[in-house]
Amino acid sequence: MHQMREIKSSRTYRDSAKEASDKPAAFGEDIDLSSYASSAEEKHYQDDPSELPDTTKEKMLEVGVTLDEPDQRSGTFIQEDNTPIHCSVRQEGIEVMAVSEALEKYDWLSDYWWRAIAVDTDKYTASVEMNQNNGYFIRTLPGYKTTYPVQACLYLATAQLSQNVHNIIIAEEGSELHLITGCTSSSEENAGLHLGVSEFYIKRGAKVTFTMIHNWNPGINVRPRTATIVEENGLFLNNYVLMKPVRSLQMNPVARCVGENAVVRYNSTLVATPGSSMDVGSQTILDARGAKTEIITRAITTGGDIISRGYIEGNAPDVKGHLECRGLILQEGGMVHAIPELKGNLAGIDLSHEAAVGKIAEEEVEYLMARGLTQNEATATIIRGFLKVDVEGLPPMLNAEIERAVQASEKDIM
Repeated sequence: MHQMREIKSSRTYRDSAKEASDKPAAFGEDIDLSSYASSAEEKHYQDDPSELPDTTKEKMLEVGVTLDEPDQRSGTFIQEDNTPIHCSVRQEGIEVMAVSEALEKYDWLSDYWWRAIAVDTDKYTASVEMNQNNGYFIRTLPGYKTTYPVQACLYLATAQLSQNVHNIIIAEEGSELHLITGCTSSSEENAGLHLGVSEFYIKRGAKVTFTMIHNWNPGINVRPRTATIVEENGLFLNNYVLMKPVRSLQMNPVARCVGENAVVRYNSTLVATPGSSMDVGSQTILDARGAKTEIITRAITTGGDIISRGYIEGNAPDVKGHLECRGLILQEGGMVHAIPELKGNLAGIDLSHEAAVGKIAEEEVEYLMARGLTQNEATATIIRGFLKVDVEGLPPMLNAEIERAVQASEKDIM
């Protein structure tokens, strides 16, 4: 089950990371890593996470992590700063633990380490290898399906800290995993840096729904690095929501369909407030016959900047892909820049894209006002409809989580 190509030793990984430590990212604002601490005070383990402070639980609840209703989750992982403070499983066939514990438990897990993404991709991946502070390991065993979502929270509590995590997610053959990851910070003012490497391995016939909700603050810089490998008849649904202020966000996850009829869908909902800078992309490489992908982005600026990238590459017969980016400018001073890219390397592929950036049409507002809504109510209705994306195959519970996050941010948008 776990036979893979020979990979580098840990020492070689560290050497590669050192060589890449000064290598800038391919796009986006560069960050001075030396201005952040890489270590923080050890936190206490919580057998019962519902006993965490109410302010902490409220922050986690805003990103879809519920601690007072454990029956609604199949498993829970919480990391505060650099310390895993809780880990639990409530369903057979699911494994949830700190990645350090998983590496000790399973010799074969090293075969997945830096397989989907190279350690020397840029200085941020290099920093995660050289200064790693855990992360989560989540795995569904062959044929098992999560009854409720598994939840994970990466919580940044200490000012001026770089939180460096490496996550490994494996869905074995025929399994089904629904995962909610909520990332948030404790203070509205503290500066900090979040570096998160996540590697997804979706085996033959497996399905993974990954819903990531971010709620940072105007002083946080965020650099996720995510890569996914999807095998034959596998399905990967990736939903990303960021509707709160952030200093800067830069991410460009890539999924590679290596098995026939593999399917990947990315759905992103972005709101850039004044002072926020986002450079967000999604990439799918279609390397097997019949593979399909859809990348959909809804971007709103109320004064911040959004660069929305999308890239689809077709390298096999009968593959299909579609890119869609729609941007809405609500206030002057904000910017939305859509960059859709398609690359086809042989005949018999079907790739398409559409992009649009503009403002709310006055006639739409007037139409709703003529039917009894105030101007603010009409505008809010249009925005709510703009942000709503129907995600095919998304379980009702996860759909409700995304809808809740959107509704919670409506006042900030307006």
